[in-house]
Amino acid sequence: MVPTGEESAAYDRYAIDEAGIPETTLMENAGRSAAHLVDRLHPRGEVVVVAGSGNNGGDGVVVARTLAAWGRPVRLLRGTERSLPDRLLHGRSVPVEAPEPGDPDALEATVHGAAVIVDALLGTGIRGAPREAQAAWIRAMNRSPAPVVSLDLPSGVSADDGSVPGEAVEASLTVAFGWPKLGTLLHPARGRVGRLVAVEIGFPPPEPNSFPRRLITPGWAELARPRRSHATHKGEVGGLLLLAGSSGMAGAAVLAARGALRSGVGYLTVASFPEVREVVQGAVPGAVFVDVTDQGALAEVVSRSRAVAAGPGLGTGDASARALRTVLERTGGAPTVLDADALNLVAEGRAPSPSELAGDRPLLLTPHPGEMGRLVPKSGEAEDRMPALRVQKTARRFSCTVLLKGAPSLVGSPGGGLLVSGSGTSDLAVAGMGDVLTGACGSFLAQGADVERAAGLGLHYTGRAAARAPGGPGLVPEDVIDHLPAALRETGYGTSELADLPFVHFDQDPSR
Repeated sequence: MVPTGEESAAYDRYAIDEAGIPETTLMENAGRSAAHLVDRLHPRGEVVVVAGSGNNGGDGVVVARTLAAWGRPVRLLRGTERSLPDRLLHGRSVPVEAPEPGDPDALEATVHGAAVIVDALLGTGIRGAPREAQAAWIRAMNRSPAPVVSLDLPSGVSADDGSVPGEAVEASLTVAFGWPKLGTLLHPARGRVGRLVAVEIGFPPPEPNSFPRRLITPGWAELARPRRSHATHKGEVGGLLLLAGSSGMAGAAVLAARGALRSGVGYLTVASFPEVREVVQGAVPGAVFVDVTDQGALAEVVSRSRAVAAGPGLGTGDASARALRTVLERTGGAPTVLDADALNLVAEGRAPSPSELAGDRPLLLTPHPGEMGRLVPKSGEAEDRMPALRVQKTARRFSCTVLLKGAPSLVGSPGGGLLVSGSGTSDLAVAGMGDVLTGACGSFLAQGADVERAAGLGLHYTGRAAARAPGGPGLVPEDVIDHLPAALRETGYGTSELADLPFVHFDQDPSR
């Protein structure tokens, strides 16, 4: 699940007041888990903990005490006028300093020389910009060359919508307690979070569907993936009809087709125009090609197709609009992905509306922000700040599932649910990546996943394939396609060196 700050606080109260878990137990579990990660990732040198008031500061005190008990040199800095909860030190002598927050030189001097700084200043309850005394501490931490480990979220960012209304810590690692908070996954806050690791601290399991947002994790993907039986054949694995490509844009059809095949679809038919046949069949020999203007041939392949994906490189001319309408008419009831030019034709009113289509089939729309703006113009500033709100409103409006591509990508369902992508990188900001994603989503639909799971699986495995590829900023869609089989074979956390720690259940490292 992916709670907001308010939901996180409410769940804390539920765990303590109704489930009977002592508050200090949660602090102990949180602080000791964070201490493990600090010691694992920054094993040498002095640790300086900047602790505020409230539970976040208490977590910081436990981190300081635990590391000191393990033999690390530790200093505890009081970032609040209130005294720190000494009871959490368990009688251990940890140096505590309380410099004057009005003296920036004094604050910088207190963190000087640290090998790592632990930010336990502000928690999920902050609303608005930090007060000046807190902002001074944040500036001191940011000016230090030492890496900063933030507890639960970087001080100063909003746990609800990812806004940064004032000074905010620039963390190299954020240790989320229980689950990542929604705001830490959204920009601009996401740029302050660094590596995001979520740890289990003893919360009771939530009731099913008690939280509307979920994070797409490796564990989620393993459970959501369609599985093949040992005794199967290509027809049972699933057939996909891909409507893609036009003159000058055959490459989009090739990328989508290869993405679908590498994602495991059993039988792929590419429906397109005669002028792209040679390119598509030469580049994707495993796909069947059908001339979309040949009604008899099209009728035959429709019967073999369990799902439809339409749009990559299709064009927006009259012939493309006719082709889209024809395919949609002939495949009524089949789960369908609409992307790229298919969405543009819908937005122009030259194809059935999403609401019409969703009336007779499971429907997934995969717009980027520009295409989303053509489908549904923004209605206010709140939608600029909160893309999660926008994607959920659009899903409800059209009664279909919507995958809004971005950083992170979000999947909204008409019932109000939201999936937040836990993989992906800015290296994916290259033309053609969306075509691969469309092919992958269509493939998972054809294999039997529902539209919400197909969208989440497409995001997860293309993101993991990108992480495996060596391209970095030079990543191209072909790299993602080539690494999809390896991504599909992954179990656990793949490349995470924290996979041996049983309390770690999510690890998002922007560098991987």
